Amino acid sequence: MFPTLVMIAVVGLMLGAGLLLLSAISGRRMQRLESRVTGLAPADDGEAGQGVLLSQLARGGRRVEQWMDTQEETARLFVQAGWRRPQSRVLFYATQAGLPLAAGAGVIVAWASGASGWSLGEFAMALFAAVAIALLLPKYLLKRRAERRRRRMRHEVPMFIHLLMLLFEAGLSTRQALQSLIREAQGVLPVLNEEMAIVLRQIEAGGDTAQILKQLGATMEVGELETVLSVLRQADRYGGELREPLSEALAVMEERRVFEMREAVNRLSGRMTVVMVLFFLPALLIFVAGPPFVSIFHVLGAAQ
Repeated sequence: MFPTLVMIAVVGLMLGAGLLLLSAISGRRMQRLESRVTGLAPADDGEAGQGVLLSQLARGGRRVEQWMDTQEETARLFVQAGWRRPQSRVLFYATQAGLPLAAGAGVIVAWASGASGWSLGEFAMALFAAVAIALLLPKYLLKRRAERRRRRMRHEVPMFIHLLMLLFEAGLSTRQALQSLIREAQGVLPVLNEEMAIVLRQIEAGGDTAQILKQLGATMEVGELETVLSVLRQADRYGGELREPLSEALAVMEERRVFEMREAVNRLSGRMTVVMVLFFLPALLIFVAGPPFVSIFHVLGAAQ
């Protein structure tokens, strides 16, 4: 009886979702008609071209994300991950809204069909776990992508410093050096080249160079890159020689990387010690002490 009621509730939810979708479609049509009459562009134009269902899911996902994210971390993660296009953000927000619905519907259908064999308490726990994991999974994947991109950016900073030093020694200004890097170093610095291209477009649009570089360093949260950008800001604002501060920053980075490599080697040595104790030492004891023990057993057996 109870599974039948659950199935009726699921059907009711599906009908309600269909009615909401139809109302959203009619509302979208009225909005487009009003925009044609008045000549004004419709709101959320970046989502309007993605389809009605996807745009509605994106709006719902944005509300969920605003409820979960009070520090505006998602906007910073979008920039760190390189997702600046509206299509990427719409897809993320649609996944943020659609994945919990799909996970909850899957658990309900699995329990109502009787294939899972769950009790009512197990069903409630499974439903809560599925919805919670589906809510947290898109943000977790976005953080992982942003972290990988920041790590790649961090590895590109030393080469970025070397190229900047060469260009500044040739007599180029900061803007000319960035233009040369974007034009010539695309294969060497793929991630930094993408960010520097955006910086150069903002500078050419009339933005303040120091403010743009400061905003980039604060958004990316890469310590090495922020150090280089601070040197460029000081040179752009006050002038002066760039080779010496860049060389000092490069020396500090290399020394820090040496320490990190030593720490990684020490951790690896500890792990290898555990592996040797667990796997290699028993085999070695069997190989070394096995024949004497076998001989002793044979002698004792013969004596008996």
